[in-house]
This record gives sequence, C-alpha cells and structure tokens, in this order.
Amino acid sequence: MANVAVVGSQWGDEGKGKIVDWLSERADIVVRFQGGHNAGHTLVIGDRTYKLSLLPSGVVRPKKIGVIGNGVVVDPWALIKEIETVSSQGVSITPNNLKIADSVPLILPLHQQLDNALEKARGNSKIGTTGRGIGPAYEDKVGRRAIRLCDLNDRETLNSRLEQLLFHHNALLRGLGVKEANPEEILNNLESVASKLLQFSCPVWSWLDEAKKSGKRILFEGAQGAMLDVDHGTYPFVTSSNTVAGQAAAGSGVGPSSIGYILGITKAYTTRVGSGPFPSEQDNEIGELLGQKGHEFGTVTGRKRRCGWFDAVMVRQAVTIGGIDGIALTKVDVLDGLEKIKMCTGYLLNGNRINYLPPSILEQGQVEPIYETFEGWSESTVGARSWMDLPATAIKYVRRIEELIGAPVALLSTSPERQDTILVKDPFSD
Repeated sequence: MANVAVVGSQWGDEGKGKIVDWLSERADIVVRFQGGHNAGHTLVIGDRTYKLSLLPSGVVRPKKIGVIGNGVVVDPWALIKEIETVSSQGVSITPNNLKIADSVPLILPLHQQLDNALEKARGNSKIGTTGRGIGPAYEDKVGRRAIRLCDLNDRETLNSRLEQLLFHHNALLRGLGVKEANPEEILNNLESVASKLLQFSCPVWSWLDEAKKSGKRILFEGAQGAMLDVDHGTYPFVTSSNTVAGQAAAGSGVGPSSIGYILGITKAYTTRVGSGPFPSEQDNEIGELLGQKGHEFGTVTGRKRRCGWFDAVMVRQAVTIGGIDGIALTKVDVLDGLEKIKMCTGYLLNGNRINYLPPSILEQGQVEPIYETFEGWSESTVGARSWMDLPATAIKYVRRIEELIGAPVALLSTSPERQDTILVKDPFSD
C-alpha cells in the first residue's frame, strides 16, 4: 500500500478537511508537515463537527495516530486549547495517539504582536496574514533563534534561547513603537505549559521510520495551497512555509521515497483569502453567487473569500511543481444551476499568450485570463456517488479540467458529507 500526501493545488480552502477525513479512515497515521494554526479543517463525523487547526485530522478517529512534524510551527496555548476543545467533544488526546516532533519551533505571544504590528505598518501594502504569528515564527526558525519544544526541558537552555530571541525582537518592537516583550513573563508562561506539551514530544523522524517499516499506512496532511508556497506561490502574498508535497518529506523527517501518491485537492472554481493577484476573480454577481452557495468564509478567521472561475493554468502549474499524481475535485455541486460556466485556459500578457503564472508581482497583476465557456447544468449533483449520477455537461466540464491540468480526477466530491464522494482511483493502492 502506498503512503499518500494531500496538498492544496490553489490558494488553500479547497476542501482538504473532508478529503483528509475520508482518507484517514484508510490510514493508520496522519502527519501534519507544515504551517501552523493559521489553516483550519472542518470535519463532520456523524452528528459531530470538529474544527481543527493544529491537530492532524486522524486524532478524532479511534485507533488513528496524529503526528505534528518538525515543519510545523506550534502555538502552545492554541494547541492546548484545541486539545481541550476536542476532548470536551468526547475525543481522548493522549501520547498514545498524538506525537509532536521534539524539534518543532514554538509560536510565542510576541510573534503575534509582531505580526499585527508589521501588518499595520505596511498600510495599503499589507500581505493579509491571519495575525497568528506564523511568519515571524518561521523567520526565527531560519534565523536560528527559535525556541523549540525540546528547549522546554531545561531552564538554562530556555533562558539562553530567550535572550537571543529578544535581542532581535525587542529592537524591532522598539522601532515599530510597540511595547517590548518581557523575558520573565514569557519564561513563566512557557514553564506553565511545558509539562502539557512535553508529554507528546518525541523524535518523530525515528518513530515514523519504525511505523513505515512495520507496514503502517501514512497520510501526510498539508495546509494552505500551492499558490501560497513561499517559493512557488504569488510572492509576497504567500504563507511562510513550503506547501507543496516535497515539504512532506522535509517537514516530517522521512525520505522522499516514503511518499507514494500525491493527491492535489482542487476546487471546481477558485477562491482566495486576503490580498494578492487573482486573474480569474469575479468581483461581481457571479463571485457573490459562488461565495454564497459555497459558504466561502475562512474556518479559522471567518474572513470572506474572493471567488472566481476555475483557473486551469494555475492548477497545471501546481500539478507540475508539486508532482501531483491525481486530484480530488471538490464543490462541483456549487456550480449547479449556472447557465454558463467559464474556465481560464491561458493568460494574455502584453498582448502575448502565456501558459504559466509569472513570478513577477507586476506581471501577475497584468495578466488577463483567456476563458473557455461551457454549458452549465440545471440538474443537482448534490450527493452523486457515481459518474452515472452526474449530468453529461458536468462530466464534460470535469474531463476538460483533466485535459488542461495534465492530471486525472481520483476523487470527486459532491457535498460536504463524506459519503458523497465518487472514487475513481484509491490513492492508497499501489
């Protein structure tokens, strides 16, 4: 059986929660490998709804083990609150079903303080962060001044790491006209949560290696989407980590060969939260309609998502860069009832056709979408569980997506309910 990595192929919010939950039933272990509590998944299991941000989706299922890999940045207080919330819903979270890499960098309150202060200082040039300190925490990681989970084991080490951290950040806070961070306060706060976190700490890379050797099936769960990747996305309007499938290996401590199948979660139209270019955006009645029918509000922030037509150029780029083997196409039912449906099949830049999204922020804002128009369908696709249940025009639309992006549809979702899924190819099969 192949291990599977699930990644977003657009700007996030593609419906990964349902698909990951659907796949987690087939997996033994679910691993988060990047991001932080800035991305959320909503899982509906029976009559219960779980909103997860840091916890891997598998932990809400019996006999599944969730892993937070070294590529994630962890807010201790947010994680503890999430564990308490999930526990109050009847799910037991213990070191037996949750493992956290001992080397994960921690998000501190000062990171959130910095995040918000920097966004305010940017004014009209703001990036549109969630304000949860993700970016500053990743900056500390690459700046080699982060406080990591393992540092909580020793007060002397923690003091030393904190001194180096505040040497940098207090100078920045002063420059922004914001109150400086108090080292004693941070130290006391960290020590108050240390025991709650350290019980889950382990060398995840080694634990996963043993699990792999024993034949356990592993699901690698990504957050955000390919176009928010810090290297390959619409920079600088991106997240602070690599969101493509290659990060699944680095962010969890396994070799690239450990990932057998890469599934790209892809929405049947396009959405984006926050600032940045969006070639196929529909800032009109169509965009409003897609947003209303698709309930396009962020799980974590509640922010309204910008909506537009499906962008095949962008998804094809994500397929190529991310090595995506197949896609899970979600929210097809949101297109029900539209008389005409458009799809972006190319861009015009300075009068010339191009078939990729350029890296320049100037050119990203200048590209004009080239559309192909399809006949819509009046029949409902909600609850369809086989191709025979879909209207012919819907099938034609899906087949054209496959052709343009260069990847087949492995799963097709027709409602938020997990059973309303058409399985074409089981990602866990060899």
